[in-house]
Amino acid sequence: MTDSLLWKARFGEVVRGMVVDFAPRLFAVVQEYGDRVDGRVAAWGMAFPDHAEVVSVEGGLRMRLQDVDSALPVFATREGVSASVVWLPAFNTRLTEPVDVVDDVEEETAWW
Repeated sequence: MTDSLLWKARFGEVVRGMVVDFAPRLFAVVQEYGDRVDGRVAAWGMAFPDHAEVVSVEGGLRMRLQDVDSALPVFATREGVSASVVWLPAFNTRLTEPVDVVDDVEEETAWW
C-alpha cells in the first residue's frame, strides 16, 4: 500500500474516532401527569458541551438552550404536569461496554 493510500485509511479511522468521541448526548424530555398517573415523551434533544437542542415530538417547537435543564419549564407549564430529562444510554465503540449515562435516577423509583 502506498503512503497516500495508507494515510487515507488512517485518516478515516481518525475521523470515525472523532465522531464517536464528540457525539452529542441524546436525551428525552418526559412529561409526567399527576403522581405518576401517566407520562409521555414530549421532546427529544441533543446535549452539546455549550448548549442543548430540543425538538418537540409534534415538531412544532425547536429550541436552542443554554443547557438541558432549561427545557424543563417549557414542558411543565400546566398544573399537575412535571417534566424531567431521561438520558439515552451512550455507546462508544472504542469501549467494550455501554456507558450508562442516566443521571440521578434510582432504579426502584424510575417508572420509565
